[in-house]
Amino acid sequence: MTLLDQPHHDGSELYVPAGTPALGDVVPVRFRVPASGTERAVWVRTVRDAEPRMVEARLDRSDEHERWYVAEIPVHNPVTQYRALLDEPGGYRWLNGRGTHARDVGDAGDFRLTVHAPAPAWTSDAVVYQIFPDRFARSGAANELPSWAEAAAWDDEPIGRGPSTPVQYYGGDLPGVEQHLDHLERLGVDTVYLTPVFPSRSNHRYDATSFAHVDPLLGGDAALVSLSAALHSRGMRLVGDFTTNHTGVTHEWFEHALRDQSSEEAGYYYWDKETDLGYAAWLDVPSLPKLNYGGGSLARRMVDGPESVIGRWLAEPFSLDGWRIDVANMTGRYGPDDFTHEVARMVRRTMTVANPDAVLVSEHFHDAGPDLSGDGWQANMNYSAFTKPLWTWLVDPASTLDFLGIPTTIPRRGGRSVVDTMREFDSTVPWKVTARQWNMLGSHDTPRLRTVVGDPALVGVAAGLLFTYPGTPALFAGDEGGATGTNGEHGRVPMPWDQIAAGGGPRWDASTFELYRGLIALRRSSRALREGGLRWAVVEDDAVAFLRETADERVLVVAARAPWSGARLPRHLLTGEVAERLYGDGLLGIRPDGLHVGGDGPGVQVWRLA
Repeated sequence: MTLLDQPHHDGSELYVPAGTPALGDVVPVRFRVPASGTERAVWVRTVRDAEPRMVEARLDRSDEHERWYVAEIPVHNPVTQYRALLDEPGGYRWLNGRGTHARDVGDAGDFRLTVHAPAPAWTSDAVVYQIFPDRFARSGAANELPSWAEAAAWDDEPIGRGPSTPVQYYGGDLPGVEQHLDHLERLGVDTVYLTPVFPSRSNHRYDATSFAHVDPLLGGDAALVSLSAALHSRGMRLVGDFTTNHTGVTHEWFEHALRDQSSEEAGYYYWDKETDLGYAAWLDVPSLPKLNYGGGSLARRMVDGPESVIGRWLAEPFSLDGWRIDVANMTGRYGPDDFTHEVARMVRRTMTVANPDAVLVSEHFHDAGPDLSGDGWQANMNYSAFTKPLWTWLVDPASTLDFLGIPTTIPRRGGRSVVDTMREFDSTVPWKVTARQWNMLGSHDTPRLRTVVGDPALVGVAAGLLFTYPGTPALFAGDEGGATGTNGEHGRVPMPWDQIAAGGGPRWDASTFELYRGLIALRRSSRALREGGLRWAVVEDDAVAFLRETADERVLVVAARAPWSGARLPRHLLTGEVAERLYGDGLLGIRPDGLHVGGDGPGVQVWRLA
């Protein structure tokens, strides 16, 4: 079915003026209605001090194809919610972030204006590359095997489950990362996201023993300084990973607290003598005691001010360009306590002072909407609105993989379910957040995409959507070579540098690398793909299509998981007589009655229409 016969609005530049409004501003917002619409008037429902108000929109311009209405919305609260009402014969319809509805709807799907600045402008152009340091590259530096570790050869298969999983040690380090920056540059990525680098007693390092220095096994502080400088010299950026929710059980603060329950550090944790552990821990994992932001000077030491952990690593000589916050959704939440938004605002304030151009990204696996109003976390790892729905569309029907915390295998669903899910979760946050979400096909905490979809052709479909959908694309090192893995731990495979150098091998598919490389270049070639709005055009079981539009460009993206019946789109979408093929091998028929999109699949087509 086509959705272009429906009214539309989003937060991009065609509909909302660029920039961040201030309290007291009046913002003109625009709504697009097809010429086939029967509206007698368009009203905009705003919410001011929690009370709805109606503002009438005026007809701004029209032609034989569509009408544009504009309404003046006062910004009275830090977050101003609004949606449009179309007064039509026989009733009315609401237009919100989830589409049109011939019934009353709740406020959760409303559009939002926010006075909070978005993530920095560079994130629109960025392509993020996630590195799990233990598995990326060894520099050759001589390190003794740590007492907690079990040695692994570089070609060994990661252990996906069991007691050996967190202690299987490959010995990758930061100088090894620096030695392979040419690979990243050739691929086209420009932002490195490192999972934690603090000392710990595991290969994942989320159980830090200190936040004061870099793990010597990774090369120590000097190695991070060197890597940061090397990236910056290439015009690239470096984002760190920090656990605001917990420390390791052997962290110096926790050990001090155990020795002296009257100490300042004892107030940093939750204690519960009725439990077997005697303290609260992340998901009851004994090695990860949970931090209590209601006590003492913890906030000052962790997140508040230039001397905090957050502030110190943003400053020279480390000069991180941002933080990804581990389990941000759980930070500050325990029983009756809920300090999450307070902590997020402190982190944001500290980062703004230390480096106004730094990015703050949360990890949140489910509905992050209530935590993403814009004054704290600037974006989220977008599992709910991108990764999970896309998996359900492209999953191998024979897959037995778990579905990220749900006690079932990954279901296979049609395009309507996928698009409805994406719109559902996208609608809960301001467009400024949607436009900067970290979209992923997988991460160090999930199965690998190649294992999820099975068919290599569907890897291309998934990657095509990753680099054309609104948000910041993020990929996990190895995905560009077809890495496999049945869960997060099993998917943390070492990079096969010998096979990469040889042009391919059993663990490195050179054609997949060229696929990713080409799609990254495609994204960089189009402002609409980086900054444009999102207008869904076709939703079928086996194919979806959408428009990305800016004031100076219109791009059509068509993705199919299988052969399908094709679709006809309005002819006026194309300016001129020829559409410019940007990507893919499909056909776009240009006829007097419309644009005919072919029914080939699996595959992705990208066309510049205007």
